Amino acid sequence: MHGQRRKLVKLGIVGVAVLAAAWLILSEPFILPTGLAEGMSVAAPQRCMAIFIVCMSLWLTNMIPLAATGLLVMALLPLLGVLPERHAFGLFGNSAVFFMLGVFLLAGAMISTGLSKRVTLIALHRFDQSPTRLVVGVTVSAAFLTLWMPEHAVAAMMYPIIVEIVDTLGLRRGHNYAKKLFLALAWGSIIGGVGTFLGGARAPLALSLLAESHPETKITFLGWMLAAAPLVIVMTSVAALMLCRRIPNDIDDIKAATRMLDQRVRQLGPMSPRERRLLGLFVVTVFSWIFLSDKIDLALIALLSAVMLFALRVADWKGVQPYVNWGVLIMYGGAVALGSAVDETKAFEWIVGQLIDPTMKPILVVMFMATASMILTEGISNSAAVAIMLPIGYSLGHMTGVGPAMMTMAVTIPAGLAFLLPIGSPPNAICFAAGHYSMRQVITVGWPLNVIGLILVFLLIVAWWGPVLNLNAW
Repeated sequence: MHGQRRKLVKLGIVGVAVLAAAWLILSEPFILPTGLAEGMSVAAPQRCMAIFIVCMSLWLTNMIPLAATGLLVMALLPLLGVLPERHAFGLFGNSAVFFMLGVFLLAGAMISTGLSKRVTLIALHRFDQSPTRLVVGVTVSAAFLTLWMPEHAVAAMMYPIIVEIVDTLGLRRGHNYAKKLFLALAWGSIIGGVGTFLGGARAPLALSLLAESHPETKITFLGWMLAAAPLVIVMTSVAALMLCRRIPNDIDDIKAATRMLDQRVRQLGPMSPRERRLLGLFVVTVFSWIFLSDKIDLALIALLSAVMLFALRVADWKGVQPYVNWGVLIMYGGAVALGSAVDETKAFEWIVGQLIDPTMKPILVVMFMATASMILTEGISNSAAVAIMLPIGYSLGHMTGVGPAMMTMAVTIPAGLAFLLPIGSPPNAICFAAGHYSMRQVITVGWPLNVIGLILVFLLIVAWWGPVLNLNAW
């Protein structure tokens, strides 16, 4: 009954959006921004808003897969005369798609060769001396690994090991210590995922939207790391402390888990030649991303590294192809194309100009966008949240004087901090599926983490991103 009601609500949202879009398409143009490109139809801004409304409703409700909505964007932009076909289809092949393709292939190689499993077992084995240390170890290990791999890959990679620990300790469903371990995996993966471009889909998507809307502005790999590092360090510590304090500890001895991890580490044996070659390639790739991204595009580095996987005989296509999330890549292409169309038609700029006081303080605008982004991402995919919020943010920034780099960070980083609901991020969904805690329990325990995360973002905006990193804030 509850599921049927939810489905009706989603249908209602999409139905209203389709009706609003139809009205915008059929009405005489009244969204009339100035400075449209030569040859662009006067109806293009209004029709672009119609497409945005429909796609936003589909991303919000997930009535169809995110990738299918991305394909819908590519069909509607030329069909409704917003952008020429060649231009619209060209936007689909943006650098974010190829950057994430390379990252997925690298992550797939790490999983298929067993290197990621080796790193995980060795890391956890260093923390298995006591129940509290193991919870801290899971949180820290997950956060560290998601600095260098997509968060869904880290969660999926560590999940079987956590399941084995829980089974070895004989913990039944609902046991407090099992809750701690699975929440440590989910929260650690989420926190580390905002630390670099590699942790999740939203950062590369945001960078492509930034490049399309403000090509003069660039955020480097190292610049993003410096901006997010204080948040990752503090939030990882806070998450581990909350898990240890807010959930009662009902186990005193984890010697069985220690023996199991010790045995699993011994079974690994010496590192294989493939693993050594992959480790060397990965180190060179990360070094290039950090120190060469201001000279060489991130996507080019990712693609060259992906090619080297096969040239060095580290991986074969059949082995890594299952780890490529093609749906995410298609969603990226559509989201970037829609964001570019919104920027080119200046539709949001006109709407914002009618609704927002241009004298509004920039700091208040940024904090509002950060808050809205964090709230929205609890209910929808964080990539979808970025696709919806950033075009609005850039228009707001243009009106109120907020720099595009600051707006990009203020929207994208909070969009990665979804700690409560399974739909918000893949680690939440993966760990919730273990069945050791209910949705009500995770909300009760985790809501302070959202509040603390938002407060830390506010502090970074005021004291770090603007005055220290000079993210052309205002």
